[in-house]
Amino acid sequence: MDSSQSAAVGGNGGTSGNGTLISQSNDTAASAIGADDSMQKLSQVSDSIQKTLGLIHQLYLTVSTYNAAFQMPLLQRINGLVAELDNMVKLAEKCNIQIPMEVVNLIDDGKNPDEFTKDVLNNCIAKNQITKGKTDALKSFRKNLLEELEQNFPAEVETFRESRAASAAELKRPSQAQSALANGDVRVKTEH
Repeated sequence: MDSSQSAAVGGNGGTSGNGTLISQSNDTAASAIGADDSMQKLSQVSDSIQKTLGLIHQLYLTVSTYNAAFQMPLLQRINGLVAELDNMVKLAEKCNIQIPMEVVNLIDDGKNPDEFTKDVLNNCIAKNQITKGKTDALKSFRKNLLEELEQNFPAEVETFRESRAASAAELKRPSQAQSALANGDVRVKTEH
C-alpha cells in the first residue's frame, strides 16, 4: 500500500481501532485531505524536476569531458534523462494546476510573476472602491428621497414604511423555519 492509500485508510476518519470503516462526513477534513494530496503530487513533480536538473548536469559533465571510453556512461545518462522526463510528464498529468497565460508571459519576459498578482489585487481594489462608491451614492439618494417624500407626502411614506416592515417580517419567517432542527429546536444565529 502506498502512502496515499495508507493516509486514506488510517488518516482522518479512515478506520476505527477495530478495523471497521468510518465514513467521513466533514467537508472541511475532506477538502484538507484533497489539498494535502494535491500538495503531495506537486511535491513529487518538483522532486522530479530537481532530479532531471541533476541528470542534465551529470550529462553536461560527461559531454564536456567526452572521449570514446565514456560512450556507455553517456548513453546510460541519456536513457536516465529520458526515463525521468517521461516520469515527470506522468506525474504532471496528475496535477491540476492552472496558471494564467499572463503569468507565463511575464516569466518569458524575465519579469517577476508577483507583478501579475499585484496588478490583479490592485484592479480588484479599484473595482471594489468604484462599487462601494456607487452603493454609498444609492444609499444617500434613498435617504434624501425618503426625507423629501416625507416632507411632501407624509401619509404615503408612512404607508410605504409599514408595507416594507410587513414584507421584511414575511421574508424573515421562512428563514426562521429553515433554521429549525429536526428535534424541534431552533438554530440561533449570532448577530454582529
